[in-house]
Amino acid sequence: MARSIAKDHDDKRTRILTIAAQQFAAQGYAQASMAQVSEACGISKANIYHYYPSKTALLFDILQTYLGALRDRVCGLQGEGQSAAEQLHGVTAEILLAYEGMDALHKIQTESLHLLPQAQQETLRGYQRDMVRKVSGILAAAAPDLQQHSREHLHQATMSVFGMLNWFYMWNPGADTAARLDYARVVADLTLAGISGLRTPPIPFR
Repeated sequence: MARSIAKDHDDKRTRILTIAAQQFAAQGYAQASMAQVSEACGISKANIYHYYPSKTALLFDILQTYLGALRDRVCGLQGEGQSAAEQLHGVTAEILLAYEGMDALHKIQTESLHLLPQAQQETLRGYQRDMVRKVSGILAAAAPDLQQHSREHLHQATMSVFGMLNWFYMWNPGADTAARLDYARVVADLTLAGISGLRTPPIPFR
């Protein structure tokens, strides 16, 4: 007979993920052990292995939960009836607001995603690519000539948006909602003004 799932299974799993993320971020994924995670959670090592058979499985679930929720939040934004500029302001604001309180998870993503098996990396990078496509689509609508003549410039502009947002996140982790919304508007306005000035077709580099 299969073992039934405890009523508080999801709550315990969420607690393990939260505490494990803090341990991995503070000590480094390679240095942190499952024994340390179980001690920090206040449960036995055998109990934590009931939820996760390995540290790799735990890391993957941490990142899949984080990036999956972030992807759903960003890509779920509806743009019907909005201009491309309004959509870009909305998506930059949503990303920075979603980053709030996620320091440990962002650090783990940056430092440890590449340590996972290739198939799991591809799953997580798929979430990232979904968000890139969301922003790229908005920029393409804002500057249709850019999409037609220089897809490379479109890609560069898209990644520059994420670069600016991640800069703010890394250097202003304690920023409040007002500061995040203000900088999100700066990023959107800089990008919209910048892509309108890009030459199409681009001048070859000499």
